[in-house]
Parts: sequence; C-alpha cells; structure tokens
Amino acid sequence: MAYDEKTAERVREALSERRGVIEKKLMGGLCFMVKGGMCCSVSGRGGLLVRVGEAHDQMLAKPHVQPMEMRGRTMTGFVRVAPDGYRTDAALRKWIERGIEAVAARQAKPARAKPRGATKRARKK
Repeated sequence: MAYDEKTAERVREALSERRGVIEKKLMGGLCFMVKGGMCCSVSGRGGLLVRVGEAHDQMLAKPHVQPMEMRGRTMTGFVRVAPDGYRTDAALRKWIERGIEAVAARQAKPARAKPRGATKRARKK
C-alpha cells in the first residue's frame, strides 16, 4: 500500500528545520523518526499516525482522532488523525510537535542483559 505523498511532503516541510530526522517505510506507510523514536507516520489509508504517549486518552477526545488499531489490537500511546484534523499547516505542525514531545518524554530503554553463559572468547594469535 502506498502512502499519501502530499501529506508526506507536508510533514517533511514541517520537520525540515529539525536535525536527526529519519524516514523509514514501516507498517504500510512512511514513518518519521526523531531521536530514534517514531514521531508520526503517513499511511495510505488516509490519516496521520501520531505518537502521543501518556496523553493518549486526552487526545482521543479531540475532533478527528481515533484509536490506532493494527491487526485488531489498539496501540496505546498512538492515535490516528483523520485528514480533516490536519487540514491546515498549523494543525499539522501541532500534531507533529505532539509526536516529538512524546518521543522526548518516553523512557530510555534499559540495556539488554547478556544471555546466560555468555562469555568473551579469547582471540587466538
């Protein structure tokens, strides 16, 4: 499924002044990563997927916002915003900023523990 090119270009423009933005094709859309976390994604179904973190329930009360569902499961911390919710550039920027704030607020992932029995091997010379 292709993503909405016009919306993707608008998101690129909104993020153009920010350093460290990476685009990745994931989940049938184009994801925008900021500081290693997905801020938002443009999909082909129409709409913008936005990371909202702990403000999830608050954001669901906003117009044009629905829970993000994937394969029958609701993704907490993310919402889907219908195109009417980001029709203007100001509205789109506001959603993108919410995504950036949610990325910044997320807790750092703990370091992965070594598997049991893992040891360093001495190099043979």
